Amino acid sequence: MKKVLVSYITHSGTTRDVAEAVAEELGKAGCEAEAVQLDQVKDLSAYDAVVLGAPMIIGWHRGAIKYLKKHNAELQQKPLALFMTGMSLVDSAKPDLPGVDIHIDKKFSVAPQNSARLTYKENFSTIRNYLAPVTKVAPKSLAAVAVFGGRLDMYRLKWYDALFVMLVVGAKPGEKRNWPDIRAWAAALPALLKMA
Repeated sequence: MKKVLVSYITHSGTTRDVAEAVAEELGKAGCEAEAVQLDQVKDLSAYDAVVLGAPMIIGWHRGAIKYLKKHNAELQQKPLALFMTGMSLVDSAKPDLPGVDIHIDKKFSVAPQNSARLTYKENFSTIRNYLAPVTKVAPKSLAAVAVFGGRLDMYRLKWYDALFVMLVVGAKPGEKRNWPDIRAWAAALPALLKMA
C-alpha cells in the first residue's frame, strides 16, 4: 500500500479541512494517507508521495514556498501534488507546464469584465500569477496542481492580510469550497501521481 503525506498550512482551518478530505479520498482509493500540518512534518522518507496545500492570501502562503525551496532535493524523489485555496480566481489561460496536470474548480473561477484587457485586480487573481512563484521553486517531480475556492473569515486574518484581500483582490467573506470537486480531484490523485 502506497503511503501519502497530505501536508498543509492553515490560518483558520479552511485548508486543513480540505487536506483531511483529500487524505480521506486517498484512503478510499487504496492509499495509506494522513493529513499533517506542515510545521509538524519532520521526515519525508516514509512516504511514497507528497501532497502540499496552503491558502492564497498575498500569493501562495510563504511557508509553503519556503518548504518547497528547503526540501527540494527530498521532494524531487517523490511524486508531488499541490493545492491552493483562495477566494478569487479570474478565468484565464492556464500556464504551459508540461507533465503537470492543472485543475481549477470551474465553480470558483469567474469571467473577467473584459477578456481583452484584465484590470489590475483581475491580473493579480489569474492562475498564471498564482502559479508563477510556485513553479520557480517546485521540484521536477511536480505532477499536479489544483486551485479550489476557500472560506474567508476576515476576523481571523492579520489586519494587513485582510486589507490586501479586500482592497487588492476584492474578495468578500464567505464559503467557496466545492466539496464534490475537491473529493473528485483527490480520488484522481493516485493516477496523476502515477501510483495506481
